Order: sequence, then C-alpha cells, then structure tokens
Amino acid sequence: MAAPGWNGVERLEGEAVWNAYRQHQTPTPKGLALVILQSLGFRTDVMLLECGGSVVIDRGPYLVVRTSANPGFRWGNYLLFPQPPRPGEEARWSALFEAEFPRASHQAFGVDGKAGEAGDPAVHRALGVTAEVNTVLIAQRLAPPRTVPEAEIRALTGDDDWAQALELHVACYGEPSDKEARLFMERQVAGYRYLCEAGHGRWIGAFLDGRLRAAAGLFTLGFGLARFQNVQTHPYFRRRGLASAVLLHAGRQVLDGARAHTLVIVADPDDDAVHLYRSLGFTDEERQVQLQGDR
Repeated sequence: MAAPGWNGVERLEGEAVWNAYRQHQTPTPKGLALVILQSLGFRTDVMLLECGGSVVIDRGPYLVVRTSANPGFRWGNYLLFPQPPRPGEEARWSALFEAEFPRASHQAFGVDGKAGEAGDPAVHRALGVTAEVNTVLIAQRLAPPRTVPEAEIRALTGDDDWAQALELHVACYGEPSDKEARLFMERQVAGYRYLCEAGHGRWIGAFLDGRLRAAAGLFTLGFGLARFQNVQTHPYFRRRGLASAVLLHAGRQVLDGARAHTLVIVADPDDDAVHLYRSLGFTDEERQVQLQGDR
C-alpha cells in the first residue's frame, strides 16, 4: 500500500516496503531513507548512519536523525526537511530543533531534493545558519589514475592502523582546540572502525614506510549503493597519486565483487578533490543542501 508522503511523492508503507526489500535482496530492515528521500546524498548519509547505530524518526513534516554515541556530530544529529525554510518559519524550525536536541550547541538542517535549492539567504540569517551546497557524484566504473604511487595500499586492521587513522584525521583537520573537540574526533574514528569491523565496509589506506598517508572508507549499503567517506591525504604527501590509488583500490574491490553497482561520493564543488573524482570516472548527479550554525 502506498500513501501520500514526503515532497508529495508516494511513500511505501507496510507490506510494500518489505516487497521492495525482497526485490533488491537486502537483508536489512532499515530503509526509511530509501523509500521517502529524493536526495541520493541524504539517502546514503542516513543509511550509513543507521548502520552505525543512529536512529531515524519520521515526524511526518520532517525526519529526526540522532546519533547518541556522538552528540557533537552535527551531521549525525539534525533535522531533515523536504524543502528549505520559508519566510516566517525561522522560529518554528529553531523550536523544533531545540525540542529534539535540547543540549546541542549547534543546529543543523538538511534539505531533501536534487537541485540544490537552499532557499532565501535572508531566512538563513534569521535562523542563524549558513548554507552549504555540495556536489553528489556517482560512478559505475572507474578509470585508472595517471600515476601509480609506490605505496602499500591495503585495508586498515588492528589498533596501530586505527591510531594512525586518528593521526591522519588530525593532520588534515588540525589539532583539536580542546578536550571536547579531541573526543569528537576520537568518536568519529571509532565509529568508522565499528562500521568496518561489523562488516559494512573497509577503510583503505596508502602506507609509505609503514605510515598512513592517505585513506578513505567505502561502505556497502544494499540496493546496489556504496558510499565513500572521508577521503584524506596528509598535507605533506598530496599530489602524489595516493588518494587516487586508495579510491581506485576500494572502488574496484566493490564493483568487481558485485557488492554494489553504483559508487557515491560527496564533495565541495570548490574543492580540488572534486576534479580528482571526475578524473577517475565520477560524474555529477545532484546537489545536496545542508544548513548549519551555532546555538
């Protein structure tokens, strides 16, 4: 049975949801995002968060995405709406966020859709958020990189590798400003390790002389989709082909093993990384809107 739902499209309910799961041969009972969201970026975001234990609640006019294990993670604790805020809705959106996340020091809102429609900047200012519109890219086959680095490309295993993953995270994003920021980083890396060890994907690294210098995660989500996360290269080791080698190794393992037919990656359209992804065969699919600010 289908019912009117998100963005005016039909939303699958009851037996129809389970029939969809059976057709796609996925074992997971989670899939609210799959059946009501238009945005491939948010669909894969939410599906990946669910794999890690996050909770998604359908409030009707919006979704609540909650990651209790890492409450400071903005894009693990946010509200997801089918359209951007309209004039006069600022107080309502803030009140809804406050009610769902009373202890949060941030506010974050996702906007479903494919065209990147973020709404009125004046409304954003009144709401106390800024808009980020990222590019969602997909690939069903990958092109070989121009250069092949002399590095060991392999999955991370064990405590030492994951300790190096945290070191790489700090090298890329900067030393945490305080204890809480350090804890946030540690929780993020621990979450990715949990996903890998639970069998949802692998974190692939490029090692030079035994040290991790580039890495990325790739997670299979069912329904033919696999999502890349956190492509990182140490600032002192960029432009050596390390990230390309990591992406190619991870992507080919998933595609050649028939664990997915579509790779998904999200990038800042103004960042150099988006050109790297396109050179490997990724093409622009849609634009994803995120609104965030401090409280």
